[in-house]
Amino acid sequence: MVACRRCPRLVDWRERVALEKRAAFKDEEYWGRPLPGFGDPGARIYVLGLAPAAHGGNRTGRVFTGDRSGDWLYAAMYRAGLANQAESLHAGDGLRLEDAFVTAAVRCAPPANKPTPQERDNCLPYAGEELALLSEVRVIVCLGGFAWDAALRVTASSARPRPKFGHSTEHELADGRMLLGCYHPSQQNTFTGRLTEQMLDDVFARAVARAKLGSTG
Repeated sequence: MVACRRCPRLVDWRERVALEKRAAFKDEEYWGRPLPGFGDPGARIYVLGLAPAAHGGNRTGRVFTGDRSGDWLYAAMYRAGLANQAESLHAGDGLRLEDAFVTAAVRCAPPANKPTPQERDNCLPYAGEELALLSEVRVIVCLGGFAWDAALRVTASSARPRPKFGHSTEHELADGRMLLGCYHPSQQNTFTGRLTEQMLDDVFARAVARAKLGSTG
């Protein structure tokens, strides 16, 4: 995956950002490649985001790391007992996830944080391969409508009418796994109060409860 060059627009952007850098990180070496998922191989909770941030994951080499969205996400996962620490600063900071795996529908940082449908489709097989390997997954937490749509596609959901995304919306798949919608912890949502810490905590509490209920262990 980290050598993927399927999407010329994304390749150009991720590499250009890694060369030009942001002034605050001018002395850092950017990752500038596609990002693999991160977490527990035995995870029952699979957290699916949109794409890496240009100066977050694209810089640090770990998904949701080094940006405000990651600050919110991992702090909530820590409160839910899914992470050993509340901060995610860089790939070597000691963060570990338990019973959870975090990834993104698109693995390269996109311009304006907006991947195209074709870029999504080029990338979704990677999520499919992850889910095939993560055989214990019971809940897929979808951070935003883009991730919700991607999850429906990668799980080949045949539900009709097609389930619509909403915060706290649940959709049970034919195989018993559950999709759980959550507003993305972007600054646009957290700064405006559209997503609060309590709302995020409630989603992960439901994910943990459902993952335990559906456990085969």
